[in-house]
Amino acid sequence: MSHAFAAAAPPLSPPTGLARRLLDGSAALWFTLALGGQLLFAAYLVAAYLLPTLQGRFDAWNLKLPNGYTPGDAWGNALVGLHLLFALLILVGGALQLLPPLRRTLPALHRGIGRAYLIAAAVMAIGGLLLVWTRPAVGGLGQHLGISFNALLMLAFAGLAWRAARARRIEAHRAWALRLFLAVSGVWFFRLGLPLWLMWHGKPVGFDPKTFDGPFLTTLAFAQTLLPLAVFELLRAARRSARPAFQVAVALLLGALVLLTAAGLFGAFHMLWSPPL
Repeated sequence: MSHAFAAAAPPLSPPTGLARRLLDGSAALWFTLALGGQLLFAAYLVAAYLLPTLQGRFDAWNLKLPNGYTPGDAWGNALVGLHLLFALLILVGGALQLLPPLRRTLPALHRGIGRAYLIAAAVMAIGGLLLVWTRPAVGGLGQHLGISFNALLMLAFAGLAWRAARARRIEAHRAWALRLFLAVSGVWFFRLGLPLWLMWHGKPVGFDPKTFDGPFLTTLAFAQTLLPLAVFELLRAARRSARPAFQVAVALLLGALVLLTAAGLFGAFHMLWSPPL
């Protein structure tokens, strides 16, 4: 697990030297923390949505999800339920897909889970678009556009990862799969960014907590996708580079992101996830 994120970029510069080891180590540390945090989010989805659904308590969807369950809206409720189910499956499936031991020892299982993961990502992206534009949703137009942008990237990355795999371009496939993983994780990044913002300011700033709309949330709706992808491209560039100073700089950036991710997980757990868990 610890080297999966670092291994996603082709090692075009020699993998020796302190700078390179710092770079790969910081990438592996962030990736391990992110996988743990996403599994925690998956546990929250089970406790908050799956278990109440199995018990017939559909009204529990509305405790943390505005307009989650609407009596009489069979189509909309089914769409929300499927979206939540695919979100759970894709969190667990993504964690399994990015484990190097699985790729090495069980390649057939890796391919099978990979196909299911790509299909689930596409279905979840289409479902997200339908939910945003066909059902009443909190937030303003900016957030809806940010969510739609994320969904379109998921569809594009899934298609490109699939095409690269069929062409046996393994390194390209891994890179597109990592981009897809980061895009799929947008909802998770959003749930880390919001508690971080609230802990920093001590109160809602830049948005209205009643309407859940405002410039900060619009910015976060796009940043949840663009920032992780930008950092990933920096990591790829650093691993290709022969400049130790560049590699150390990116390693330090990843180290700072480890701290921010840990703080965001702490805030998300206490503000969003802990009651159901």
